[in-house]
Amino acid sequence: MDVMGDKATLLETGRFVQPSGREEPSPVRDETGDAAEEARYRLAAEAGDMEAVSVLGALLLRRGDLDGAEPHLRAATTAGDRAAANNLGVLLHQRGYADEAAGWWRIAAVAGSAPAAHALGRHHRERGDEPAAEYWLRQAAEQGHTLGAYALADLLEHRGDAGAERWMRVAAERGHREAAYRLARALDRRSASEDEAGCDNGVGPSAVPGAPVEEIEQWYRQAAARGHQRAALQLGAILERRGELKEAGRWYLTSAKDGEPRAACALGFLLRDAGDTESAAVWWLRAAQDGDGNAANALGALHAERGETQTAERWYRAAMDAGDVNGAYNLGLLCAEQGRTGQAEQWYRHAAYAGHREAANALAVLLLQGGDATGAEPWFSKAAEAGSVDAAFNLGILHAGRAEDVTALRYYERAAAAGHTEAALQVGIARLREGEEQEAERHLRCAAGGGSAEGAYRLAALLDARRPPVSPHELGEPVRERTECEEWYERAATLGHRRAQVRVGMLAAARGDVVEAARWYREAAEAGSRNGAFNLGLLLAREGSEPEAAVWWTRAADAGHGRAALRLALVYARRGELAEGQRWADRAVTLGPAEVAERAARLRDALREELSA
Repeated sequence: MDVMGDKATLLETGRFVQPSGREEPSPVRDETGDAAEEARYRLAAEAGDMEAVSVLGALLLRRGDLDGAEPHLRAATTAGDRAAANNLGVLLHQRGYADEAAGWWRIAAVAGSAPAAHALGRHHRERGDEPAAEYWLRQAAEQGHTLGAYALADLLEHRGDAGAERWMRVAAERGHREAAYRLARALDRRSASEDEAGCDNGVGPSAVPGAPVEEIEQWYRQAAARGHQRAALQLGAILERRGELKEAGRWYLTSAKDGEPRAACALGFLLRDAGDTESAAVWWLRAAQDGDGNAANALGALHAERGETQTAERWYRAAMDAGDVNGAYNLGLLCAEQGRTGQAEQWYRHAAYAGHREAANALAVLLLQGGDATGAEPWFSKAAEAGSVDAAFNLGILHAGRAEDVTALRYYERAAAAGHTEAALQVGIARLREGEEQEAERHLRCAAGGGSAEGAYRLAALLDARRPPVSPHELGEPVRERTECEEWYERAATLGHRRAQVRVGMLAAARGDVVEAARWYREAAEAGSRNGAFNLGLLLAREGSEPEAAVWWTRAADAGHGRAALRLALVYARRGELAEGQRWADRAVTLGPAEVAERAARLRDALREELSA
């Protein structure tokens, strides 16, 4: 008979075997069939069939009848049945006689029983005798025993032995789900570390030489298919990163239903991104109640968005209680939004002391806004050292305010290297001052590409200055092709940069596009640009709309534009309104510049003589 031979499930039971490492349970047998089978073996055993005696003892052991099983197992063991010797070891181990159990396991293992060698190896490992444990576990593994291979891999991994992966792979290939999961995790961790070290093998961040992402996914998938909840979570994460959201959601759901709170949290984010906030909240609630701090934070943010600040605060506190330092940071943000500065500072400090870099930066900003620059600087430094790009930029601002330009530039460069748009702008401006045009252009392009209107304008001005001089263009000339600097001017203008809007208007006017020029001048003027108002007035005057032009020149002159004041003086002089013309001429003299002041003075004197005549 082979029912209770070396590969029987019963032999793998007991406290040596962890739940995640057990073989798949065998189908439930019909109780009537079990009774009939036991009766047949009992009759054969009474007739002196030692194999039947061994199997009968195993059946009773499986049923939990230790007293009934023991005499049968001892009898079969005496007759030389190695399966009986192994099962007798199991029985004695269950009774608490570990050393006696090990003696019988040794007898069975020496006789070639792989399950007994596995059990003996686990016994020696529990006793701390790793050399003996490795010897017997290796005996089991080399005979094809799946749990022996897994236990050997676990022992070797604990010792940092490179051979661990081989045996973990063997166990995984034989269907051991925990081995498949741990093999995938080992490959994944190794790939991440090599990627951080600059490994570039063309297969993406989750792969290493000899372990492509497909293999990592394969092992996660194998473990997940056999019910491993953490493998299902990791598989879902891989699929989500790849954009296969539907399948990712299925694996998250599988893992979440098995009780994995991180999967429930991830499923919530997937649902939120799909627009189903209500279902997301259900899964976040489930995960948060199971102690997931990330889910509690998500619930807090959801309620904060709805204006339910008390509920939001409760969930942020729950996140903090779950050990998630983001809870304290989010509490700080919530208090700051409500103007509760003292409490905001308290929570920022709590998170900052726990190593939260953005909380350290937020705390420093809060202190700086309160006038405590001395107290802010160490927190900016701490946040910057922890990798906060904003903190590095803020340190640049702090040192620039003290005229410590060299130190400021160093921090700006650190932030710019990490992609901070405004820091790149500051570095570009500094390099321009130093005459390093190529380096300045590189940083200005980064700033402009990141959406900085000032960066786009300064880049355009730099490129504009390099263009060869051209003869002045009159309105109405044929349109010519736009240059790169014009494109950057327009980008800045579109982002609301007033000087860029004026410049785009001037370029449009030079191309003869009066309508486009007027549009940009008007947009700049309405945003408060005195040059925009002045140029719009010029354009309108040339088109014969002097009354409307005077309106815009008035706005420009009131904002301090000398040429606009001079134009107004001329307009009123031509109309015969000499006193008003003299008033604007006086204003133009005051505003300047020098050549405008000189012309305005002559006009003013002439108007004064006319008035006194």
